[in-house]
Amino acid sequence: MTAAEIYESVTNGGASDFAELATVLNENKPWCLIGGLAVNCYVEPVYTVDVDLVVVVANLPQIEGALKAVGFKVTPFEHSTNAQRSGSKLNVRFTTDSRYHDFLPKATEREVLGFYIPVASLEDIIRGKVWAWQDATRRLSKRKKDELDLIRIGEAYSQLRSLLPKQIVGQL
Repeated sequence: MTAAEIYESVTNGGASDFAELATVLNENKPWCLIGGLAVNCYVEPVYTVDVDLVVVVANLPQIEGALKAVGFKVTPFEHSTNAQRSGSKLNVRFTTDSRYHDFLPKATEREVLGFYIPVASLEDIIRGKVWAWQDATRRLSKRKKDELDLIRIGEAYSQLRSLLPKQIVGQL
């Protein structure tokens, strides 16, 4: 079985949803993958059902409409917009935090679930993970996942440890 076939099975259609999402986003460029699924492009992958993305905020209404047209439920929040298909475990999150917009020009194509899509640079992913890890308003479990992602990156890319917080480097 391919990674996409396994992911399809364990997420109740998540790989198919991801393919549909990528199609919509490719019609509304620029965009790029950030977060844990992006981390998986650079280090040994771990399971996640979250797809974190950055898009041009001005394109978000058109993206929302296109996703609704293919069966996604779209829910806006203060700092993000989420999308999910009924019955699917795949959670799509579009950040509206303007700090992430700088990630778009440096994104490169990488393979994710059998598709080549724009993924943020590793340095930008580290910045985003540090921001998320330091955000005391986020649930502890989410911050611990960000911490683990930073540790995984630090183990695999010792030359980038200078970008990591001292508390993370101290654990390596």
